[in-house]
Amino acid sequence: MNAPDKISAMHACHAEVGSTVNPPLPSPPKFDNVADERLHRKQRLAATFRLFSKFGFDEGVAGHVTARDPEFPDSFWVNPFGVHFSQIKVSNLIRVDHHGNVVEGNLPVNAAAFAIHSNVHSARPDAVAAAHTHAIHGRSWSALGRKLDPITQDVCAFYNDHSVYTDFGGVAVDLEEGARIAKALGNNKAVILQNHGLLTVGDTVDAAAWWYIAFERSCQVQLMTEAAANGRPLLHVSPESAQQTYELTGSSFAGWFQFQPLYARILKEQPDFLD
Repeated sequence: MNAPDKISAMHACHAEVGSTVNPPLPSPPKFDNVADERLHRKQRLAATFRLFSKFGFDEGVAGHVTARDPEFPDSFWVNPFGVHFSQIKVSNLIRVDHHGNVVEGNLPVNAAAFAIHSNVHSARPDAVAAAHTHAIHGRSWSALGRKLDPITQDVCAFYNDHSVYTDFGGVAVDLEEGARIAKALGNNKAVILQNHGLLTVGDTVDAAAWWYIAFERSCQVQLMTEAAANGRPLLHVSPESAQQTYELTGSSFAGWFQFQPLYARILKEQPDFLD
């Protein structure tokens, strides 16, 4: 049984008693042409920045989220350098090639965005999108140089599916630093960049965004739990339960699905991001 089927089965188990039958869960859209797919990715990307701003993930000009272009996969859409997350909209996104050239748009690119994301997208052809910001809790946890522990149901979405990059070499403005980050990410959906922050990837913009939100919050939970424990050992989910939870909550479909209510929320609150 694949991940959507598992979630649908779980969904069906909660159906109301009687003749009502739950309709099937939605699934990621498919497109007849690259123009529609490109617009969809850009809309999701702009929405992600607005949500990240609401959640306090912005920090000056730091941070970037990218979406691979469906027609020109060796290039990606990204936020322009110096524009606040809360001001991002579809029309001011820029497209950058893997040489660092802005090929669409008239605003500059963040050198770190190019150095990191060009390597990640090259190393991971399955990664449609990648997210990295300097959010507070991920940044704090990154200073410990440790993976997150399976201490809650939610963090099990990252069970055996995240890593730590320990070779911080300063601001990531050169390609070698980006290449090392991509290598540390490996085949995982997330990586903790020691002394820096978090990075997540997904096969949709939606999934990459949700994984970032969930990863940042999981860092917050573990920081709070360790502070409350005051040196006492934390209670871990068993490996068997963590793996079962991961199979239900850690799939790319689960990441995509969990982003949908957030997209609906920001669309209602700030529809101008579609401009």
